[in-house]
Amino acid sequence: MKLTNLLLGSALLSPTLFAGGDIAPVEPVVEAPVVKTKAWSYEFEPYLLIASMSGDSKIGRSPTTEIDMDFGDILENLKIGAMGHFEAKHQNGWGIWLDYGFMDLASDITGPVGGVTDMSMRQGTFEAFAMYTQSLGDGNIDYLAGIRWWDNDIGVSHNLLPLNVEVEEDWVDPVVGARWTTAINDDWNFMMAGTVGGFGIGSDLSVSGAIGVKYVISDLLDLDLQYKALWADYESGTKGQAGYFAYDVTTYGPIIGLNFKW
Repeated sequence: MKLTNLLLGSALLSPTLFAGGDIAPVEPVVEAPVVKTKAWSYEFEPYLLIASMSGDSKIGRSPTTEIDMDFGDILENLKIGAMGHFEAKHQNGWGIWLDYGFMDLASDITGPVGGVTDMSMRQGTFEAFAMYTQSLGDGNIDYLAGIRWWDNDIGVSHNLLPLNVEVEEDWVDPVVGARWTTAINDDWNFMMAGTVGGFGIGSDLSVSGAIGVKYVISDLLDLDLQYKALWADYESGTKGQAGYFAYDVTTYGPIIGLNFKW
């Protein structure tokens, strides 16, 4: 009986043991690598605005002063300046936009009757916007809303005459705007942007516009080429009184920047 059971068990096992090539080998399970996307992306761009300025300004009871300075004039009288732009975007479309630039100018003017008039002007602007990005055709549109802070300091003095006027004016404009970006090809991107602000809260009105292209040098760096204009119409105090200040000036010119991405 034991022998019969042994032979029967061998007969049942033999097809499994010797079928060899009829049974496919078990392949090891290889899991696909998990690709992690960054929640945030960042850009920082130091840039140079080859600025010109035109318009007029009035301080107190003094006559209205016409401002007409090209880049050569500004460069000749420039003491110090700095400009930079920063963006942070979340993958859900929300982000922030920060931009700051200032120029500190000074000049000495010798008058026809002698003496020297010392003039100084410091103009700075800071933008802080919330940003929301949506796809639009082959590109993206960024909706912008936030504030633009203006910081203007103007001083005029004379070494012989009793003339010493100093004005320190800063104000904040609420601002809304948009920027459209689209790819021209694999290497070049096109951009247009515009904002409007003030609405009588800070400036009576302030407007900016920019158009330009970016050349993709690498995944980490772009060359930014733009033309930008920024205008503000602002006044404070009572016209004809000592504390009156009016500023109706456009700053404009080409921009050259290096945009670092990570």
